[in-house]
Amino acid sequence: MKKVLIITYYWPPSGGAGVQRWLKFSKYLPEFDIEPIILTVDSKYASYPQTDKSLIKDISPNLTVIKTKSFEPLNILSRLLGKKNVPYGGFTNVNKKSILQIVLRFIRGNFFIPDARVGWNKYAFKKAKEIILKNKIETVITTSPPHSTQLIGLKLKQKLNIRWIADFRDPWTDIYYYNDLLHLNFVKKRDKKREKKVLETADKVISNCESNKNLLLSKISKQTENKFQIITNGFDKEEFIFENKKSKDFIITYSGTISENYAPDIFFKVLSHIKTNFKEINFKLRMLGNVAKDIEKLIDKNKLAEIYEPIGYVNHNELIKHLISSTLLFYIFPKTKNDKGIAGKLFEYLAVRKTIIGIAPKDGDSAKIINECKAGRVFERDEEKVLLKYFSELIDLWKINGHLWIENNEFEKYSRQKLSKKISELIYTNS
Repeated sequence: MKKVLIITYYWPPSGGAGVQRWLKFSKYLPEFDIEPIILTVDSKYASYPQTDKSLIKDISPNLTVIKTKSFEPLNILSRLLGKKNVPYGGFTNVNKKSILQIVLRFIRGNFFIPDARVGWNKYAFKKAKEIILKNKIETVITTSPPHSTQLIGLKLKQKLNIRWIADFRDPWTDIYYYNDLLHLNFVKKRDKKREKKVLETADKVISNCESNKNLLLSKISKQTENKFQIITNGFDKEEFIFENKKSKDFIITYSGTISENYAPDIFFKVLSHIKTNFKEINFKLRMLGNVAKDIEKLIDKNKLAEIYEPIGYVNHNELIKHLISSTLLFYIFPKTKNDKGIAGKLFEYLAVRKTIIGIAPKDGDSAKIINECKAGRVFERDEEKVLLKYFSELIDLWKINGHLWIENNEFEKYSRQKLSKKISELIYTNS
């Protein structure tokens, strides 16, 4: 089997969608003659936005996981100011307009480039070098965010001339909250320069969708396009059992962070009309994850408080149970300049085979996948009347059938096992 070093900051007991990508790839890669070795930060030193111990069970007992210490300024900040004042998830958990948070954003944006977890790099580089030489490893994969992890791969490439694959789960200098970091111009230029250097130097660049690939490709010469590969996020088939129970209540579920950048006004307006027009139905609006205060104000404004259930962050097992028990799933992508990407939650939405209402560009990656899987419909933010009509049709269908299940199996192409095969082919190609 071919040994490959995977360098990832986020690893169980860290929670969140970003952890699962390489946790699941490492689970299935051995089926394709790849032996992954994981290098990550020791949880005693790490600064995780969330923890999810339920993910630990997915770590194969045969998998080699090596951990190092780290220097984490966010942990110092947490001890000084309390964890609630440490921002995460696009700053949805804090008041961005407070003087304290403005100062903290300025410090984060200008003193920790590209991010506040760059203190792990010197420990990770030293250990990675030992692992590579000891195991005669030829291929290293770095995955981000945090994008500081890509700088570890860059240094290893420069010092050891290994084959380096850089995996991007999110954009770097185009992430939707980038401007909230209040960079000074010369700092922003330095950050973009590092991003470009990483993209130019990596032997292969993986992106999780077409739009993110195009964003990254726009930073460098188009002549290097052949080194870019799209491997989406997905779902682990073993975790999802299709439950064909008819629902008594009409449960609408949203999973993940949601801030004012998401601009979900249209959905809440339409849901308010639906609640008024179908008074005989017991609606529930479940929000799983961190909901910004401005979004909760919007829920109140649209008179949805009585059906709103703020569940908060739950572990992955509980998340799946909530999705399975839902009637309808709400999906939305942030309203930003680069808004044609895709959120990892979409693939788990598909796996539970419940109808999806999406708010995103119709020519974006999210719409493309929902449409090809015949899993619901996607609407632009100015299509209020069209969305209301579709929503009403779904209610009528539910009243007849008692469910809104998706009957086809188009979603199965996004299983982690099938995507791991693509990763293995990329590793073996030109290795």
